[in-house]
Amino acid sequence: MAGRSGEPGRAFLEFFLTAGRLKGERRKGWVVKLGMKDPESVADHSYRTALMAMLYSDLRGLDTLKVLKMALIHDLPEALVGDTIPGERTRRRKQVLESAAMKKILAGMPPEVRGEYWRIWLEFSQGKTSEAKLVRQVDKLEMAVQAFEYGRGRSAPGTEEFMETARANIRDDDLLALLGLVARAK
Repeated sequence: MAGRSGEPGRAFLEFFLTAGRLKGERRKGWVVKLGMKDPESVADHSYRTALMAMLYSDLRGLDTLKVLKMALIHDLPEALVGDTIPGERTRRRKQVLESAAMKKILAGMPPEVRGEYWRIWLEFSQGKTSEAKLVRQVDKLEMAVQAFEYGRGRSAPGTEEFMETARANIRDDDLLALLGLVARAK
């Protein structure tokens, strides 16, 4: 590995440092909609999304390695462009900004890795494969679980909007059943 593409250690360090920014990038919806001062980070969200997607992927016999990679990198561009709430940017503008950010993040990586991660991220963005459909829906389900956690045991006005967003984006019966459990557990 040391002899490949010059000095990969430096590129890897840049990649890890950039990804590390997600630990400090607060999920904007919780700040704007609920007025939270210290909500979960994008990294927190991506971690649980990956765990949830892994479980459902394994149960369905999907390509779980791809699903895990997809779940872990699906929000990686937000390390450069920040998290947004629906309506803040047009779908096209969001895609342009995030595509440019992803290309920049991957620029120093070895070509085979850069190409694979780009294809996986693009597959997620397009949402057409079984793996991408699963991760996109789990992404919304994780948000609903987080809304439940924020609202548990206290009145948390505004969490219903997050549940409605999840309901509008989840089509899978198993994920809808879990969403129903979350909604009823409040």
